[in-house]
Amino acid sequence: MHILVTGCAGFIGSHTTERLLLDGHRVRGVDCFTDNYDPALKRSHLIGVAGHPQFELIESDLVTADPHALLSGIDAVLHLAGQPGVRDSWASGFEIYVQRNITATQRLLEAAKSTNISRFAAASSSSVYGNAETYPTTELAVPQPVSPYGVTKLAAEHLCTLYAKNFAVPTVSLRYFTVYGPRQRPDMALRRMIDMSLDGKAFPLFGDGSVSRSFTYINDVVEANLAALLSDAPSGSVCNIANESTASMTELIGLVSSALGQPVQLDHLPAAAGDAERTGGSSDLAKQLLGWSPSTTLEEGVAEMVAWCRQEQARSPR
Repeated sequence: MHILVTGCAGFIGSHTTERLLLDGHRVRGVDCFTDNYDPALKRSHLIGVAGHPQFELIESDLVTADPHALLSGIDAVLHLAGQPGVRDSWASGFEIYVQRNITATQRLLEAAKSTNISRFAAASSSSVYGNAETYPTTELAVPQPVSPYGVTKLAAEHLCTLYAKNFAVPTVSLRYFTVYGPRQRPDMALRRMIDMSLDGKAFPLFGDGSVSRSFTYINDVVEANLAALLSDAPSGSVCNIANESTASMTELIGLVSSALGQPVQLDHLPAAAGDAERTGGSSDLAKQLLGWSPSTTLEEGVAEMVAWCRQEQARSPR
């Protein structure tokens, strides 16, 4: 298959691109290397695929690029590009979230109407649930985002569903639950916790440590992406991609301390606006529609990530 991967240089995008190429697919990768974190880091994510005969990199912004040209000759789309992060989505930051999460998605979907692609799989987020009423949360729960970021991801999801219903675009939206692992964004809590501990610095803990998350390892998410691209799930489907085993920040700190062989130093701060108190998703529907379920425990994943962060620090000591 010839697959368009948007956001191919990002954390999830680069891992998935590598796997698609390994499986023999052709990949047209699109990325505009935004400055939400160091673009040089993103470029380094593609070192492993640079020069691959089946890989084509297009540096372009989906908000302004010609989506018809991007989709020309493409069999399936994996739309991972977007503006991430909860805390920067407030106030004046909201506009860029609208452009990169909503407008970019709509432009791709509009172009997809006139193609024969077999799948349009799009990255969504557990942030659409906000503080859900039940756990583990199923896709039947009413979305109640508590951040502007969550609002834009939910809007993009609705667009996918609308284009599936009205124009038969074969969409499936994947609600990722706190993806972690090697190459995780440097602003994410787990990555910062490990890096700061290796540097002998105190990690800023917002709140009392009771906030809990469903942490999903990157390898499992890659498998979910492939399953979504190749499955015959009904158009317009929405699936949680979650490890149903949740952990509080206090429990996560304990796992990191154990993997590091030293305690994580903490700088206690007030809770941040827009952070959901808890996430925990049911993956039953993903198992039913995509044949997917996670296989990596949090303890295993944290150990892998700590080992990777050590290697990164040894390569580029700060």
